[in-house]
Amino acid sequence: MNISVASGKGGTGKTTFSVNLAYALAERGEHVRLLDCDVEEPNCHLFVQPKFDAPKSVEVLRPAWNEDLCTGCGECATACRYNAIAVVKGRVLIFNELCHACGLCSLVCPEKALTDVPSPVGTLEISPQNEPFFFAHGTLNVGEAMAPAVIRRVKTLVDPQAINIIDASPGTSCPVIETVNDTDVVVLVTEPTPFGLNDLKLAVNMSLKKKIPTCIVINRSEGADELISDYAKKVGVPIAGRIPFDRKYAESYSSGTILTHIYPDFREKLLHIFSAVSSLAGSVPPDVPPDELLPLSAENLEPFPRGESSEFKEIAVISGKGGSGKTTVIASLAALSENRVLADNDVDAADLHLLLKPVIREVHDFVGGLKMAIDPDQCTACGQCAEHCRFGAIYPDGPTNQQGVTAFRIDELSCEGCGVCEYLCPVDAITNRPNTVGRWYVSGTDCGPMVHARLGIAEENSGRLVTRVRNVAAELAENLGKELILGDGPPGTGCPVIASVSGVNIVLIVTEPTVSGVHDMQRVLELAGHFGIPSLIVVNKSDLNAEQTVRIKAIAAEMGARVIGEIPFDRSVNDALMAGKTVVEYGKGPATEAIASLWKELDIILKKGV
Repeated sequence: MNISVASGKGGTGKTTFSVNLAYALAERGEHVRLLDCDVEEPNCHLFVQPKFDAPKSVEVLRPAWNEDLCTGCGECATACRYNAIAVVKGRVLIFNELCHACGLCSLVCPEKALTDVPSPVGTLEISPQNEPFFFAHGTLNVGEAMAPAVIRRVKTLVDPQAINIIDASPGTSCPVIETVNDTDVVVLVTEPTPFGLNDLKLAVNMSLKKKIPTCIVINRSEGADELISDYAKKVGVPIAGRIPFDRKYAESYSSGTILTHIYPDFREKLLHIFSAVSSLAGSVPPDVPPDELLPLSAENLEPFPRGESSEFKEIAVISGKGGSGKTTVIASLAALSENRVLADNDVDAADLHLLLKPVIREVHDFVGGLKMAIDPDQCTACGQCAEHCRFGAIYPDGPTNQQGVTAFRIDELSCEGCGVCEYLCPVDAITNRPNTVGRWYVSGTDCGPMVHARLGIAEENSGRLVTRVRNVAAELAENLGKELILGDGPPGTGCPVIASVSGVNIVLIVTEPTVSGVHDMQRVLELAGHFGIPSLIVVNKSDLNAEQTVRIKAIAAEMGARVIGEIPFDRSVNDALMAGKTVVEYGKGPATEAIASLWKELDIILKKGV
């Protein structure tokens, strides 16, 4: 049985659930495998503490150029759908960070001057002797964008005779789709907050579009979780169980403790949840609920107020780990600062609008790449398309045509629009169409102009959509004389994060004093260092684990960064979220005072330089 644990939103407790469920099942005698496919920020090993065999390189085939054979015709650059190849004065330039390793350029080169060679994108680590269950994880190289390739390698370790618990990355983009493929049940871990509900809706749509039985686990439940339960009832997705909010769980988690080993009640809750999850295998999931679109304002709105600045600076607020409080912090900084433009670059699961309540002035479709389709009446089922598709998106189970041939079919959610299948089809049965991958918006808020977007389920080109959001925000800042762009970045270290931080003045990392928070902070510090961007750090819930907070400061100093703020654990933060307000708007408290001090320090740094 294959169970994928996903979340839509980071920080909901997905990894805690996965690890502790693996222990609970294995210790009652079940044959279990735990596979961590959150390859941008793998965290399961921090709790399992496995002894790995030697790491294995994960490679993809990317083009290598033979100058002696090349005529500079440019066929490769014309064919590449990802702008990963340019031909300049007869020389071929290959941009590996954009390359999707589809192989089309090598196929179209008339002189065979491009050949596919292995290129490392990550590592696979296996602990076959780990007790009480088999464990493995993948890690994407910092600066790489080919997460699905690493995930596919991890999933080769799925055992049909075991209960395979597969920890997915947050969100709904291509890495998550790759993870949930061939899954019996998707478990969506959420929390009863407006953020949790917003991102849960995206995740539900994703898993139901894949026609996978789906259920919900509500973490940090305090009984008043109608926000989630009403939605679950409306769309027909069952709630498999609830895990109560308890600070003792959070404190134990922060140290990497296995909760089932010290809290028997927690273990029993997980076993009860597993019974509900396993009963869904083989069931028919409900229909996909309709998308909820953000409405365009019908009012006649005044122009945005102008500032007097001749130049602007840009801050990217990122976290590595989802759920660290990144969006909560940036929303409060937006309320405290002046003369700024806001950019929500977390296009996969945008949440900033839930707190800032934008009035939408402009709506634009974002077309990125192509989608392929097979005409079943023309298909001869030769299979060349499926044989050469490197994304596993083509299946021999399409409709039967008039000639009695069972045509091949393209799974749109897995297709990356590379065009290899179209190029190879001997009967021209495959065509392409422009693919609208999402929407971007220009809105007004009480905190100033805001540019934000929403990427479609399982869509590629998240990096390009982030770039569009940042470019529009920069145009607004320049035209309106604003002095600051505050950008809310996505979790992880992959393509959209790279697009969010490239060229900014400062990266502000929001972390928390937990073993996973520290691990993921180090990963994004490496990413910022890779691009030569100064980094500052905020420790959220800093009093949750004093030892880890001290460790964060030491690591920051070692890696050339520094901590400029500490926000204590404060229940009023959750109350503010439930009320749909920023922390500083909601009222006075320890967190409000800490964020106000953070902004004063950040404002000084912006004016004086890092």
